[in-house]
Order: sequence, then structure tokens, then C-alpha cells
Amino acid sequence: MSSKRIGIGSRPMADPQAEAWIRQSASIDTAKVERYTARLTLDITPALRTRIKLAAFSQGVTVAEMLRELLERQFPEVTP
Repeated sequence: MSSKRIGIGSRPMADPQAEAWIRQSASIDTAKVERYTARLTLDITPALRTRIKLAAFSQGVTVAEMLRELLERQFPEVTP
């Protein structure tokens, strides 16, 4: 076996959008994230999935965030 090391090259130039996206995920409220522990699966058409993803992207949120907000509005928590 050879012990010859191969370099992986120089680090690529930073992408400001990617850097901002990474920093944004670090600032997410962990209490809010931890409260979502159940997973819901449903079948939708590819066309509907595309529309949902485009709507989320245009609002600058993830699909999960957008759908959680929509479901919270549609099904508010009922307090006794």
C-alpha cells in the first residue's frame, strides 16, 4: 500500500446566499422545532407538489413551515 496523500484542492469561493441560508438555520427557535414531533404523510399529485414548492419558495419559507402555518390557521387549538 502506498502512503501517498492526495490533496483535495482549495476551498471554493463563498456564496453569500448559501452562507446566509446556513446562518439562518442556526438561528431557528429550537423550542418551536421540538414541538413538531408527529409526521403526517399524504399522497398528492406531482403538479400540486410543484405548486406548493413554488409557493413556499416565493414566500421565502420551507414547505414544512408554510404547511404548518396553513394547518394551524385551519385547525386552531381549542382551549376548554
